[in-house]
Amino acid sequence: MKEISILLIEDDELDVISFERALKKINLPILLHTAFNGIEALDLLKGKNRIPIPDIIVLDLNMPKMNGGEFLTELRKDNTFNNVKIFIMTTSNEDRDRSRGEEFGVTGYIIKPLNFNENTKRNVSMDNFMHFQIMKMVGDQLN
Repeated sequence: MKEISILLIEDDELDVISFERALKKINLPILLHTAFNGIEALDLLKGKNRIPIPDIIVLDLNMPKMNGGEFLTELRKDNTFNNVKIFIMTTSNEDRDRSRGEEFGVTGYIIKPLNFNENTKRNVSMDNFMHFQIMKMVGDQLN
């Protein structure tokens, strides 16, 4: 089975931890790279700390230094990344954010749960959410 490479661009450490935890539960050959903003991500993709081109990029929109929209603007200037599947994973349910994602040709738009009724269930709920979404993302990469 081919190893799937994912670049997660997310500034919320709890979401990164939940994503990592969900990947472990899937038990598939997945290599995860993380960046906490668009600048770090571009460095991983094009800079001196370059990683191989990922199969999938999972991108938050609201981040410091360089947000998701600014990152997509820069990334789309380089045809090298045209075949990378990009999933926006954000708390924003705004039509303008969805439309902008479509303009950039993203593969999917995932709305993260904003909060949970009981704080004690946050980890389990977020893990289940991440597990479901990751399986949707990597599903066709496995074939």
